[in-house]
Amino acid sequence: MKILLWLSLFIVFYAFAGYGILLFALVKLKRIFKGEPVVPETNEASLPSCSLLIAAYNEEGFIIEKIKNTLQLQYPADKLELIFITDGSSDRTPELVAAYPQIKLLHSPERRGKIAAVHRAMDTVTTEVVVFTDANTYLNPDALLNICRHYADAKVGAVAGEKRVQVDETADATAGEGFYWKYESKLKAWDSELYSVVGAAGELFSIRRNLYQPVSPNAILDDFMISLLVAQKGYRVVYELEAYASETSSANVKEELKRKIRIAAGGIQSIVWLKSLLNPFPQPLLSFQYISHRVLRWTVVPFLMILALTLNTVIVLQGDSSTVYQVLLAAQVVFYTASLAGWLLERKEIKVKALFIPYYFCMMNYAVIRGIFRYFAGTQSAAWEKAQRKQDVVNQSAPQIQ
Repeated sequence: MKILLWLSLFIVFYAFAGYGILLFALVKLKRIFKGEPVVPETNEASLPSCSLLIAAYNEEGFIIEKIKNTLQLQYPADKLELIFITDGSSDRTPELVAAYPQIKLLHSPERRGKIAAVHRAMDTVTTEVVVFTDANTYLNPDALLNICRHYADAKVGAVAGEKRVQVDETADATAGEGFYWKYESKLKAWDSELYSVVGAAGELFSIRRNLYQPVSPNAILDDFMISLLVAQKGYRVVYELEAYASETSSANVKEELKRKIRIAAGGIQSIVWLKSLLNPFPQPLLSFQYISHRVLRWTVVPFLMILALTLNTVIVLQGDSSTVYQVLLAAQVVFYTASLAGWLLERKEIKVKALFIPYYFCMMNYAVIRGIFRYFAGTQSAAWEKAQRKQDVVNQSAPQIQ
């Protein structure tokens, strides 16, 4: 029982902190032997032709701001194509996009889901590189330049940008989302430096057009799957910190939980569909990164947290007077009590930032359990149900664009 307790705690620790420590050490070791990583120079003459692809569904509330942001992006005009695909939109989104001749609009009244829309758009793309970004995120002006410079390296098959979550001073418990993404960004940067990022976020990523492999319309995390399939072919997925997509945090914890459950269900689906990556022999380093960074969090960790608390409680109740088990149980009780307090205070709209992290951490792992059961029950739709963000709330209360 004690061995199982320590094993459970070790795996939980490794998945969220230990892997980061080990990754940092491996990167430092690599730098000793191979030196600091060299950032490619931006040489406009050698930049590849590029298409920026944006799928927008019923986004009239801020599609104009997205268009303005897109038109401000720096890239050689003769090498850049801007594509907005608005399939299924029933509001004024297609009409607003059509007012800009610089943009290629693809629209079909039928809604068949985001990935079907992306596949349809990809059939029209002829450029060397395709950059994908969401309609509700805003890119820094040099994002495309900083992404596409990496394709001078023939070993690079995809480049992921950074996701930045804007958190204001009056943020509720969703502030944990911002902290989580800062930590994730650091892990991705180290993953990239060691070998490859294991899956990109849809807010901002790119691939070589000739490596694009359509995924099933039933794919829940299509962006993650598309980028990981590139890595599976033996190409690196690079992480570029100087290309970033900014968005506001979820409108509230309920919206963030809805998003996390969907991601968890998609994570299990990806593990099932890409089970060959669990075999370390073909690509040992990629499999090591994939299992350490993704698989453990999306499978066993939440259940091991429950098991560790249960085993620790039983050991102490059975009369084990060892101080280490009593301290360990007390630490777990304090942590989960802080999480529960964060949940109760959030419901009363009382903001105590010290409780945001334990609350958000437990909420994330609860979402994984919900997502696992939802996936195997077959109740998770691949159609994107957009989680409302604070920006959406502001836009809904603002006057509509005429």
